[in-house]
Amino acid sequence: MSDTESGGGPTPAASNAQKQNQPARERRPAMAVLLIVVVLALVVSTISVASVAFTRTTSSKSPSTITVTGSGTAKGTPDTVNFQIGVSTVAKNAVDALSQNSARVARLITSLRSSGVAKNDLQTSDLNIYANYDNKGNITGFTASNNLNVIMHSIKGAGAAIDAGARAAGNGVQLNGLSFSISNDSTLLKKARVAAMRNAYLEASQVARAGGAQIGSILRITDQENAASPPVIYKTFAPTASGVNAVPLQAGSQSVNVQVSVVYALK
Repeated sequence: MSDTESGGGPTPAASNAQKQNQPARERRPAMAVLLIVVVLALVVSTISVASVAFTRTTSSKSPSTITVTGSGTAKGTPDTVNFQIGVSTVAKNAVDALSQNSARVARLITSLRSSGVAKNDLQTSDLNIYANYDNKGNITGFTASNNLNVIMHSIKGAGAAIDAGARAAGNGVQLNGLSFSISNDSTLLKKARVAAMRNAYLEASQVARAGGAQIGSILRITDQENAASPPVIYKTFAPTASGVNAVPLQAGSQSVNVQVSVVYALK
């Protein structure tokens, strides 16, 4: 064997071994690159799915709306009067107080019925018997009282009925006050609703126009009606038994109010 063969260069067997190991080392980086590419592809795929879901949610949002409240009022003339009238009697003992008071109430009821008050429009509202005391706590007598709720559908005759009742009951008569009402307010409610819806539309149109939009269809209506405003109440007064003329009454007018809440679509 020559010097070249023994120490100068690699032997044929060593060269073949190096050639066989070289492809394995070259394949390792390639596999790493391939793995990175696969991971990146999965990440991109995940991001794409999330974007699609977000877009769908955005595209299915509710339409733009505007909510307004409109008010409407209609006035009418009351045709019914309600009042409470009764009698109070003082006597030495409870039995006498109740007996005397009952007799006066009976005369009062007869008078009211003669003045045109229907039987169904008379109702006992309050019946009391109680003892009276002096400053030392001694009983000085007893008081009996009986009150009636009265409804009259003729306001013109109500004053005369009150005056006649006071005459029949005597000095112990009590009138706690009276109020007026409208027996059938359906027509007034209709007018008030129409006015409320008209006002709601005008308000919504003005606001939408100022915002560069237009009013679309109605989505929802909520009726918040107040069937009637508080009745006209007159101060308590006591008609005297010596009065000659009928008690003057002025019914005035009464308002029916309606509020509506309306939701419009915007376009």
